[in-house]
Amino acid sequence: MKKSILIAVVSTFTFFSCSTDTDTAIDTTIIEPNPTTPVTDGVSVKLANNATFGNIITDAAGKSLYFFSKDADGNSACSGGCANAWPIFYTKELKLDAGLEMADFGVITRADGTKQNTFKGWPLYYYAGDSVAGDTAGDKVGNNWYIAKPDYSIMYAQAQLVGKDANGNAMNLKSDYTPGDELTFYLTNGKGRTIYTFTKDRKDTNNYTDQAFTKNPTWPILEFDVNMIPSILDRADFGTIDVFGRTQVTYKGHPLYYFIQDTKRGDNFGVNVPAPGVWPIANADTAPAPSNL
Repeated sequence: MKKSILIAVVSTFTFFSCSTDTDTAIDTTIIEPNPTTPVTDGVSVKLANNATFGNIITDAAGKSLYFFSKDADGNSACSGGCANAWPIFYTKELKLDAGLEMADFGVITRADGTKQNTFKGWPLYYYAGDSVAGDTAGDKVGNNWYIAKPDYSIMYAQAQLVGKDANGNAMNLKSDYTPGDELTFYLTNGKGRTIYTFTKDRKDTNNYTDQAFTKNPTWPILEFDVNMIPSILDRADFGTIDVFGRTQVTYKGHPLYYFIQDTKRGDNFGVNVPAPGVWPIANADTAPAPSNL
């Protein structure tokens, strides 16, 4: 990516995030549509230590890379003007810095036929507002762009909630769980699997799982260490509880679960089981869990 190109667009894009061809507030200055990052010193993707974020993923020249919350399903939702503000990252010669694993990287073909590299299923982007190596100005833009890190245990998605009706047909739901079309923010694990709460649970109390864990195959409890999280979230909101000898992750006191019928990254079918809102998603606006008292 030529430095002169980035400088030309930095003032326009500093305050914008975008996702579709219909965005009108974005300068449409043409940026190379499918840039190929040169390999420097044999490495095309590096780990850099950042004073704010710790280890971050960069290109060969140290330019920061980013994830987009609307890409939870593994496809790029950034095109048109958005792709000018957030140029895609792609290199054919994928050679990794120490500490990165080839198994975590992939390639997708975008709607326009161009290629884009992914990390743990999340497409990778630059930010046009970053002018030099080490800049991280794109983090938290629109609350849906996040600096690419190798070790997020929790990620933040923004997508349409899609349940299933009594006949198994897809049913779009808004963030209040009424029928309709709306993008909703919610927590996922690091690979885009949707995370849920349960309305009958109470603060730090799981009222769903039984001692024999017979219900766990349908609604598995979250059992992993919460380390790195996107900057919109507060690490203090996460905790753990003991559930019959196993450790379950909580968020704002809500015990957290997966849904077994979410078979692909980005699926969120649990929002309509057995009725809308019984198993809500969690996000930064989620109220603290009610007390047992």
